[in-house]
Amino acid sequence: MVSERSLDVLRAIVADYVSSREPVGSKSIVDRHQFGVSAATIRNDMAQLEEEQLIVAPHTSSGRVPTDKGYRLFVDQLRDKRPLSQAQRRAIEMFLEPSADLDDLLARTVRLLSQITNQVALVQYPSFARASVRHIELVSVGPTTLLVVVIIDNGRVDQRLVESRHPLDDDEISRIKTRLNDEVSTRTVTAAAAALAECEAVEPADTTNDVLASVREVVLEVLSHYREDRLVMAGAANLARTEEDFSGSIFPVLEALEQQVVLLRLFGEMQVDQLDVSASIGRENAPFGLDETSIVTSGYRSSAGEIARLGVLGPTRMDYAGNITAVRAVARYLTRLLGVE
Repeated sequence: MVSERSLDVLRAIVADYVSSREPVGSKSIVDRHQFGVSAATIRNDMAQLEEEQLIVAPHTSSGRVPTDKGYRLFVDQLRDKRPLSQAQRRAIEMFLEPSADLDDLLARTVRLLSQITNQVALVQYPSFARASVRHIELVSVGPTTLLVVVIIDNGRVDQRLVESRHPLDDDEISRIKTRLNDEVSTRTVTAAAAALAECEAVEPADTTNDVLASVREVVLEVLSHYREDRLVMAGAANLARTEEDFSGSIFPVLEALEQQVVLLRLFGEMQVDQLDVSASIGRENAPFGLDETSIVTSGYRSSAGEIARLGVLGPTRMDYAGNITAVRAVARYLTRLLGVE
């Protein structure tokens, strides 16, 4: 059993090692932290931590560094989440602003998160399993060019251009739009895609239906895109700045980051605490080829109520308190932007 003071010593070792990348000795703990005991007493606490495999000496006669188990205990015992600075709050409010374009909003989200944490940032697209098609709008932008606007009830809006082989008048555009909305409006994304595919298979060919078929094809492409599980990533260059934290090359980590299916599975298997935060540390990530990294995530909610996750990935020597605070704050702000809170 680790004593309360030994836990405080572990917290001090984690904090000092994260900030300095240097093994931490008993004298430096006494000098930097107000424990009110001698270096010899701190050495006894460190011996207890080492016996519990929470810290280890990387070299003979050196200080100690946290193990994966030590980081895990530190995160589990994290009592106070570090508050965001005013500068970080302003950055979130200025960088993330309301947008009708979900792609743009999520791209800005990962860029912001990577900047304020100096880690690789990841955000999962919300699931569209329960989303429905609200409306298809057709806008003439030229004699033979239509703008197809697909509107989903979770706030997602996509636009595509379709070219006709003949000029289109307003009545023809209206007929095509009415027909298309009859086929997909209020249906779920999956059901709408199936209905479009069925109509494509049985529709007789004529001039108007050539345009209708082209619009159907575009809408089907958009809906199929919605049904894919996807991640957006930013800040991979931050790994190069922490290359010394990896025992070998960072290329295996970069290769693992390219496997979105693997990362999505990792997201799905992470355990969520009472604050809706997940942390997966070091060897816990070995099945995913990321055993020298840690991942911290939190959930956000789309306007349709779907929950997705965003987070940061970096070396195990990371600022867990600061990263947890940043991830939670950005997730909550993103939820508000999507109209849930």
